[in-house]
Amino acid sequence: MRSTRRGVLGAGLGLPLMAPGLARAQGGWPGERPIQIIVPFPPGGGTDVNIRAMTSHFERHLPGARFVVVNRPGAGAEIGYTAAATAAPDGYTIGTVITPSLQTITIERQPRYTLGGFYYLGTVVADPSGFHVAPNSELRSVADLVAAAKARPGAISVGTAGIGSDDHLLIVELESAAGIRLNHIPFAGQAPTVNALLGGHIQVASMNMGESVAMIRDGRVRPLATAGQQRFPMTPEVPTFAEGGYALTTGVVRSLVVPAATPEPIRTRLAAMLEATMRDPAWIAEAERLFIPLRYMGPEETRALVMREAERLRQVWQQRPWRDS
Repeated sequence: MRSTRRGVLGAGLGLPLMAPGLARAQGGWPGERPIQIIVPFPPGGGTDVNIRAMTSHFERHLPGARFVVVNRPGAGAEIGYTAAATAAPDGYTIGTVITPSLQTITIERQPRYTLGGFYYLGTVVADPSGFHVAPNSELRSVADLVAAAKARPGAISVGTAGIGSDDHLLIVELESAAGIRLNHIPFAGQAPTVNALLGGHIQVASMNMGESVAMIRDGRVRPLATAGQQRFPMTPEVPTFAEGGYALTTGVVRSLVVPAATPEPIRTRLAAMLEATMRDPAWIAEAERLFIPLRYMGPEETRALVMREAERLRQVWQQRPWRDS
């Protein structure tokens, strides 16, 4: 049972001085106030659902802690990333960061965060991108999409969660590979992208497969192809872009971070909490029910992935700046 501040103070009235170690244990991190987890997208999207579902498991693996999810959408996730990077390094703010948008923003412009300004607690998800259409769409395959785009350059509108996202990079790569031009429409997240697709405002939604599984099974959207190296296990009927003649592989990697200046003991406990959660059968079962494609990587492996992808994306930018697409 968690003691309230009033209870702790009241218990101390009969003592001349509380021992320092006991005071720290009762009043210090992580139980002094809720730990906020910043999600850089609006409520209802795949990242938001993923992180909200994890919080109860985090609390079991970090006794005394309470977690609250705070949505900070905007500027292609830059607002949320900046909020996480500039937060007080006291263990009470965790950020959710997404590869590749975390890196692409730093390539496009000079934000108030740097890739080295975070301590990477670990990775939670790897989710391939995919193209989706409304159920009544005349487009039945990537070949149909390419043919339509060649017949009407720039007339096919494709919505994404933002400029420089994995969903947007898939558009850029298909345009280059197929010699076509599509009309990119960036939104503030997956939920408004889907609304635009179902409302007939765009013809294609580029979004992650894990985010679309439930909608595919309910018949709300129809997938054209996935950009995974293999078919997505939760939708084995959906072909890859490679099967359609375009060897494109891209997707999103979700990781958790804290400011790099966070004290090492706190970083270590948060990283251990994340690892314990990711190996917990209860969370694995819940993630399966929610169609969340889990992938765990520890702090060092996650940081290495972030830096490696940053270098690869710089090379892509030099060949074709994606803000021009």
